[in-house]
Amino acid sequence: MAAAKYIGGGSGSLDLDDAVFGERFHGSIVHEAVRAELAARRRGTASTQTRGEVSMTGAKAWRQKGTGRARVGALSTPNRVGGGVAFGPKPRAYTVKVNRKARRRALRAALSVHAERGSIAAIDPSRFDTPSTRAAAAALAGFDGEGNVLLVLTDGEENCLKSFRNLAGVSVLHAEQVGVADVIGAGRIVVSEAALARVTEKAVAK
Repeated sequence: MAAAKYIGGGSGSLDLDDAVFGERFHGSIVHEAVRAELAARRRGTASTQTRGEVSMTGAKAWRQKGTGRARVGALSTPNRVGGGVAFGPKPRAYTVKVNRKARRRALRAALSVHAERGSIAAIDPSRFDTPSTRAAAAALAGFDGEGNVLLVLTDGEENCLKSFRNLAGVSVLHAEQVGVADVIGAGRIVVSEAALARVTEKAVAK
């Protein structure tokens, strides 16, 4: 069974459930889940005006004949300055459906990558009686590896959250908010025991 060593002065290690952290990597499923999560984060509020929506006069720019110029139609056409936009974006939803079992398998696969390469560590939030960014930085200094850090916490661990949230390259998420994109996009993961239990539960829930 794999284990996550404690950083920041903690002793021992935190066991990682093989049912979650022993999953074979499924590239296509992980890609599908990440694509769906990132798409769902898009606001989809971009909007442009069509030629029928722009505020434009309906009068002809000049008379039909006698000017020596080509005849002209509506001034709201897309090829004129101030005209409407052709095929521009309109508000829409970017959500993509992913089957529940596939999403959970993708989460297990992403977590297993970190377990395999030893880029997951545990932390004891009770050691942070008061918020201390200095103590948080010292804890991360003892964590081998490179890349940005994802800290996963849960309710009642606010002092630990406040200690890490101002560090450059560190993202702090609640266990309920962690997705496949967050896990696979992190260089290293730091997790509390309570948060690990919740993430494990999410990854194996029926």
